[in-house]
Amino acid sequence: MKAWEMEKELIQSAIPTILEEEEQEWDVMAEVGKAEDDKIKLLWGSNVPGSAAPERIIIAGVQAMENRGYLVEGYEAIVDEGLKALEANDMVTLHQLTSKLYHQILHSVKDEASSYWHYKPYTTWKQYEEAVTFLKPESVDVYSKDFEDKILVGWRAQLIGGALGTAIEGYTTDNLRKVFGEIHDYVRKPNTLNDDITFELAFLKAYAKKGKELTSVDIAHEWIGLIPAGWSAEEVALRNIRYGIYPPESGVYGNPYCEWIGAQMRGAICGMVAPGNPREAARLAWIDGQISHYNNGIIGEVFNAILVALSFTRTDVRELLKDTISMIPDDSEYYTVVTFALEQCEKAHNWEEAWRICEKKYERYNWIHAYPNAAAEVVALWFGNGDFDKTLHIIAMEGVDVDCNAAQIMTALGIMVGQDKIASKWTEPFDDNIVTYVRTMENIDIHELSEWTVSSCRNAQKA
Repeated sequence: MKAWEMEKELIQSAIPTILEEEEQEWDVMAEVGKAEDDKIKLLWGSNVPGSAAPERIIIAGVQAMENRGYLVEGYEAIVDEGLKALEANDMVTLHQLTSKLYHQILHSVKDEASSYWHYKPYTTWKQYEEAVTFLKPESVDVYSKDFEDKILVGWRAQLIGGALGTAIEGYTTDNLRKVFGEIHDYVRKPNTLNDDITFELAFLKAYAKKGKELTSVDIAHEWIGLIPAGWSAEEVALRNIRYGIYPPESGVYGNPYCEWIGAQMRGAICGMVAPGNPREAARLAWIDGQISHYNNGIIGEVFNAILVALSFTRTDVRELLKDTISMIPDDSEYYTVVTFALEQCEKAHNWEEAWRICEKKYERYNWIHAYPNAAAEVVALWFGNGDFDKTLHIIAMEGVDVDCNAAQIMTALGIMVGQDKIASKWTEPFDDNIVTYVRTMENIDIHELSEWTVSSCRNAQKA
């Protein structure tokens, strides 16, 4: 039946009825309006759910556009008006200014003088693949007990890093130290709730169905079905997908946050299902990353995917780090970030000396941007040098987006060093249940998740 026929049938079958006043349901519009007001207020001022760090995501969008080489003159006046409207609870004006600001962001003009344009933009997997020389895949027996153990410890390590970081993300080294001193343990009772694992579960659901034939659209369909809401780049992508704008456009259109950490925070799963194979891990990361990100934002996911893929066959974390960096295009801006951080590590006497230089270097970037967090990963891995506790200490003390960073690098480190090198203080506070806000996966047993990851990997290798 055609759409016009369906609608004709509907109206022809409708029998008039008289509603009492209390049945007319106009109050639903007020409820919708209140919900929209609350969403707009969050853009102008909110606190991170896990750590209460302050955010002003709409102002950070202006910051992000300047970081991406666009002119932002004139934005400040709109921002100032918006902050005044927020303070006065003037929702009419705040809605208008929000629209005006996002319109201006959407139509930003390229700043020809920006250093951003000195580097090659990577917009397709083919471009990326042709720009680097991938190390040859190393054999990993995915049918072995050893592989099963590595996947389980990888997930455990990821949950540890995420739980430690969720409580302290969004703060600086100095302010973390003022409150907590040196962080060597959880600062509160840990839990598994964060938005990092959310998108990895959606990837895994799609990968389990499609294996190596996986497309970005396959993953995007899982996003829109499984994930109720996101933040920054992911929220924009979800909105785009909901209204039929599919990858790669979903990652770019109206998305000032497309080079933030949201793709970088979910690369580990791509490495877990491509053990020992950096090219395949990178390919999967690109497919996943372009749903919500662009260029350097996607490269961030590739970086972590390769890191985890190589961790199955390596024992030296500094060698692992250098090999991962070698497969980032050397004419990309992302490459300059990870190589700069590595250079500071090689010259510095300790992690803080290297980190302070990176912290200053990337001060113009939001704490959720990929760059300062990529630098934090490099420093923590280098000076942690394979020690699980020491690496966690460093990644925690560096601040910025701690949970995203810790979850990714600790997955690689957990796989590399094994369960025996992880102190019981990190695992004892957890039971085996993972709590998420993913539809149909609100509670997952970690053993079930590990078995699902292993079987998905095995099935893909058979195909």
